Amino acid sequence: MTDQPQAALERGNGRDGAILAWILYILSIPSANLLVLVGLVVAYACRGSATGLAAQHIEAQIRLFWSVFWISVILWALVAVSIVASIMLIGVPFLILFGLLLLLVSIWFTVKSVLGLLALLNDRPA
Repeated sequence: MTDQPQAALERGNGRDGAILAWILYILSIPSANLLVLVGLVVAYACRGSATGLAAQHIEAQIRLFWSVFWISVILWALVAVSIVASIMLIGVPFLILFGLLLLLVSIWFTVKSVLGLLALLNDRPA
Protein backbone atom coordinates (compact mmCIF):
# COMPACT_ATOMS: atom_id res chain seq x y z
CA MET A 1 0.00 0.00 0.00
CA THR A 2 1.13 3.58 -0.55
CA ASP A 3 1.87 6.28 2.02
CA GLN A 4 -1.47 8.02 1.40
CA PRO A 5 -4.07 7.81 4.15
CA GLN A 6 -7.19 5.76 3.43
CA ALA A 7 -9.44 8.88 3.37
CA ALA A 8 -7.32 10.38 0.59
CA LEU A 9 -7.64 7.18 -1.43
CA GLU A 10 -11.43 7.16 -1.02
CA ARG A 11 -11.64 10.75 -2.28
CA GLY A 12 -10.27 9.61 -5.60
CA ASN A 13 -8.75 11.45 -8.51
CA GLY A 14 -10.56 14.50 -9.79
CA ARG A 15 -11.26 16.08 -6.40
CA ASP A 16 -9.69 19.41 -7.40
CA GLY A 17 -11.77 19.52 -10.56
CA ALA A 18 -14.94 18.75 -8.61
CA ILE A 19 -14.13 21.51 -6.11
CA LEU A 20 -13.48 23.96 -8.96
CA ALA A 21 -16.75 23.04 -10.67
CA TRP A 22 -18.73 23.58 -7.44
CA ILE A 23 -17.09 26.98 -6.98
CA LEU A 24 -17.89 27.97 -10.56
CA TYR A 25 -21.49 26.85 -10.06
CA ILE A 26 -21.72 29.00 -6.93
CA LEU A 27 -20.42 32.01 -8.88
CA SER A 28 -23.03 31.55 -11.60
CA ILE A 29 -25.40 34.26 -10.35
CA PRO A 30 -22.80 37.05 -10.10
CA SER A 31 -21.41 36.06 -13.50
CA ALA A 32 -24.80 36.09 -15.28
CA ASN A 33 -24.57 32.29 -15.58
CA LEU A 34 -21.41 32.35 -17.69
CA LEU A 35 -19.27 30.59 -15.09
CA VAL A 36 -21.77 27.77 -14.75
CA LEU A 37 -20.95 26.80 -18.33
CA VAL A 38 -17.25 26.79 -17.48
CA GLY A 39 -18.07 24.64 -14.44
CA LEU A 40 -19.96 22.21 -16.65
CA VAL A 41 -16.99 21.96 -19.02
CA VAL A 42 -14.69 21.32 -16.03
CA ALA A 43 -17.04 18.61 -14.75
CA TYR A 44 -17.18 16.90 -18.14
CA ALA A 45 -13.38 17.18 -18.54
CA CYS A 46 -12.79 15.55 -15.13
CA ARG A 47 -15.50 12.94 -15.55
CA GLY A 48 -13.36 10.33 -17.26
CA SER A 49 -10.48 10.36 -14.80
CA ALA A 50 -12.39 10.94 -11.56
CA THR A 51 -12.76 8.09 -9.11
CA GLY A 52 -14.40 7.53 -5.77
CA LEU A 53 -16.10 10.43 -4.04
CA ALA A 54 -14.94 12.93 -6.66
CA ALA A 55 -16.66 10.93 -9.40
CA GLN A 56 -19.90 10.96 -7.41
CA HIS A 57 -19.71 14.74 -7.05
CA ILE A 58 -18.94 15.25 -10.73
CA GLU A 59 -21.93 13.13 -11.71
CA ALA A 60 -24.07 15.14 -9.27
CA GLN A 61 -22.82 18.39 -10.82
CA ILE A 62 -23.69 17.26 -14.31
CA ARG A 63 -27.16 16.06 -13.23
CA LEU A 64 -27.78 19.32 -11.34
CA PHE A 65 -26.84 21.44 -14.35
CA TRP A 66 -29.07 19.57 -16.80
CA SER A 67 -32.05 19.41 -14.45
CA VAL A 68 -31.87 23.17 -13.80
CA PHE A 69 -31.27 23.83 -17.50
CA TRP A 70 -34.45 22.03 -18.59
CA ILE A 71 -36.54 23.49 -15.76
CA SER A 72 -35.33 26.96 -16.81
CA VAL A 73 -36.11 26.32 -20.49
CA ILE A 74 -39.67 25.35 -19.58
CA LEU A 75 -40.10 28.36 -17.29
CA TRP A 76 -38.73 30.77 -19.92
CA ALA A 77 -41.17 29.33 -22.47
CA LEU A 78 -43.98 29.93 -19.97
CA VAL A 79 -42.70 33.48 -19.41
CA ALA A 80 -42.84 34.08 -23.17
CA VAL A 81 -46.43 32.83 -23.35
CA SER A 82 -47.30 34.99 -20.34
CA ILE A 83 -45.82 38.07 -22.02
CA VAL A 84 -48.04 37.51 -25.04
CA ALA A 85 -51.05 36.92 -22.77
CA SER A 86 -50.19 40.10 -20.84
CA ILE A 87 -51.31 42.13 -23.83
CA MET A 88 -54.85 41.14 -22.82
CA LEU A 89 -53.93 41.55 -19.12
CA ILE A 90 -54.69 37.90 -18.32
CA GLY A 91 -51.04 36.89 -18.36
CA VAL A 92 -49.70 39.36 -15.78
CA PRO A 93 -50.20 37.08 -12.73
CA PHE A 94 -48.62 34.18 -14.60
CA LEU A 95 -45.71 36.36 -15.69
CA ILE A 96 -45.07 37.26 -12.05
CA LEU A 97 -45.44 33.63 -10.96
CA PHE A 98 -43.05 32.24 -13.57
CA GLY A 99 -40.55 35.03 -12.92
CA LEU A 100 -40.56 34.17 -9.22
CA LEU A 101 -40.14 30.48 -10.04
CA LEU A 102 -37.09 31.32 -12.16
CA LEU A 103 -35.64 33.23 -9.22
CA LEU A 104 -36.32 30.28 -6.90
CA VAL A 105 -34.65 27.86 -9.31
CA SER A 106 -31.55 30.09 -9.37
CA ILE A 107 -31.48 30.26 -5.58
CA TRP A 108 -32.00 26.49 -5.31
CA PHE A 109 -29.15 25.87 -7.76
CA THR A 110 -26.81 28.08 -5.75
CA VAL A 111 -27.78 26.56 -2.39
CA LYS A 112 -27.42 23.04 -3.81
CA SER A 113 -23.97 23.99 -5.12
CA VAL A 114 -22.86 25.39 -1.74
CA LEU A 115 -24.08 22.24 0.00
CA GLY A 116 -22.29 20.10 -2.60
CA LEU A 117 -19.02 21.96 -2.07
CA LEU A 118 -19.31 21.65 1.70
CA ALA A 119 -20.07 17.94 1.39
CA LEU A 120 -17.02 17.39 -0.83
CA LEU A 121 -14.75 19.35 1.48
CA ASN A 122 -16.00 17.18 4.37
CA ASP A 123 -15.53 13.95 2.37
CA ARG A 124 -19.24 13.21 2.10
CA PRO A 125 -21.20 12.25 -0.99
CA ALA A 126 -23.22 14.92 -2.81
